[in-house]
Amino acid sequence: MNKAQTVKAERPGVWQELCAFWRRLPNKVFFFTLLAAWLALFQFLGNPNRGYFHTSSLLQWMYNAYTGGDPNGSADREGLFIPIVVLGLFWWKRKELLELPLKLWPSALCWVIAGLALHLLAYLIQEPRISIVGMFTGIFGLTGLAWGRAWMRHSLFPFFLFIFCVPTAVALEPITFPLRIVVSAAAQWVAHWVLGINVMRMGTQLFDPMGTYQYDVAAACSGIRSFTAFFLLSVIYGFVVLRAPWKRLFLVALALPFAVLGNLLRMLLIIVAAALGGQEWGNTVHENFLTSLVPYLPAILCLFFAGRWLEGKPEPNPKPRR
Repeated sequence: MNKAQTVKAERPGVWQELCAFWRRLPNKVFFFTLLAAWLALFQFLGNPNRGYFHTSSLLQWMYNAYTGGDPNGSADREGLFIPIVVLGLFWWKRKELLELPLKLWPSALCWVIAGLALHLLAYLIQEPRISIVGMFTGIFGLTGLAWGRAWMRHSLFPFFLFIFCVPTAVALEPITFPLRIVVSAAAQWVAHWVLGINVMRMGTQLFDPMGTYQYDVAAACSGIRSFTAFFLLSVIYGFVVLRAPWKRLFLVALALPFAVLGNLLRMLLIIVAAALGGQEWGNTVHENFLTSLVPYLPAILCLFFAGRWLEGKPEPNPKPRR
């Protein structure tokens, strides 16, 4: 057996690492017992609003919000994958977390009480989205109860991703409409003055003066969906690679312009296809999954190049103490 085979044989698998992590994790029975009781509260007394989806379970209400309504998938469908992403980030940082002083911290009960207060407020005003925030706030507090203040401090960043489990498609309409105007106006300007394609605009509608094609920059094309995706990419990249908080915040701030850039390129690709082959060609580019992803590749590359640039930026020297 050569050296490479020996190293491979000695390297533990995922199951072995999971078992080792489970053995080293203290207070796990305490945490998971409280977690089960906490989730039972939201399963049986979680949904204050019985209007559109008649269930007392907040978890079922969330699943319906992520998957229902839109035949092409809900605008909030990313909520289904956020728990998997968060667990993946915790697994990525498992060794760092296990090196912390893990112990019971009763002061974290304040977070659990805050989560319960948010849930009670949601019942009073019949707003399940606030209950979702309360549920994850309480879970964050339970981790602090079981493993201490240091665990909460090091896990705050991935826990922040749970904000994307709150359905916001309807609430963000005041934001999506201005973005639709920006994308449609920019697409008309670039198509006319840069590409030489005569495109007219009326509000969020783009059309050919000869009537060969017409498109409307809908809410899904405004950039809000891609902004969510770019936001998640920047948060995950910042958490895994970057260390300085200002670098993470700067990368997250780039998510919105890169999302708008991706949607602008997508609209321009549709306009070019429609100018060459009419409405049918434009519809093909718009509806095909692969061609709809192509315009976002430059924006994704820009995001990762920005992350690499930030990664190479030196940290400011601390001021010497007097």
